[in-house]
Amino acid sequence: MRDTAKLWRLLFALSVIGIALLQLILMIFMPVILPWPDSLVISVPAIWTGSIFLIGLAVFIMIDKLSRNAAIDLGVVFLVLCVLFHLPFQLKLTPFFFGNLTNVFKLIALSGCSLIIASGLTPREEPHWLEKIIPIGPYLFALTMMVFGVMHFLYTDFVKELIPLVFGRSVIWVYFTGAALFAAGLGITINVKRALAARLLGIMILIWAVFLHLPRAFAAPQAGHGNEIVSVFEALAFSAGAFKLAIVSKAKKAAV
Repeated sequence: MRDTAKLWRLLFALSVIGIALLQLILMIFMPVILPWPDSLVISVPAIWTGSIFLIGLAVFIMIDKLSRNAAIDLGVVFLVLCVLFHLPFQLKLTPFFFGNLTNVFKLIALSGCSLIIASGLTPREEPHWLEKIIPIGPYLFALTMMVFGVMHFLYTDFVKELIPLVFGRSVIWVYFTGAALFAAGLGITINVKRALAARLLGIMILIWAVFLHLPRAFAAPQAGHGNEIVSVFEALAFSAGAFKLAIVSKAKKAAV
């Protein structure tokens, strides 16, 4: 189980590194990281500084002795970016359009995943000063899953067009996946069959990464300044967070 937990930790860290490297390649902040102001989004010094910082924290997450504190730091960084940049930008741009909050909730989920990663690691002798923030990780992650589930019902026509043709673009798939996202998020939130809900959620998102996001990334790698590629990394990070949560939840239940 320990090896499996480390695998998901590594996958999460590599996903963050992937997003940061893409920023360095394209010399622009990905919308999920920094959407505004425009002058900062394309600032070369800021892109290098921000991307190297993310890569550094992700690398530390892969190192056993440094991983817990680095995961906490990364989770906090994502929340700070959300509060200082994403929320003001979205409220200024389209305050009454719920659909444009997608990147806000993605960043909240990434923060939650990072804190979930931290929760499964042994604290150091000198605990991180923000240790107490760790327990909110599953709730941040679950919130995004429930919101995305609701979005499946609000924006059915848009979501239907994302379904790979091999599955048939039926509205049934939209409703099924939307309900599954909401149910998984609810189960995690109220802690009812949390490990099972997280495991099934991880499987579903991993399937999306392979059959939905990867083909779209290969078909249009430069679309939206590489946003399709970012979607692959996001899905892998969310899947890793879900699987890690399942392991942590199962371990806590066994310890009771």
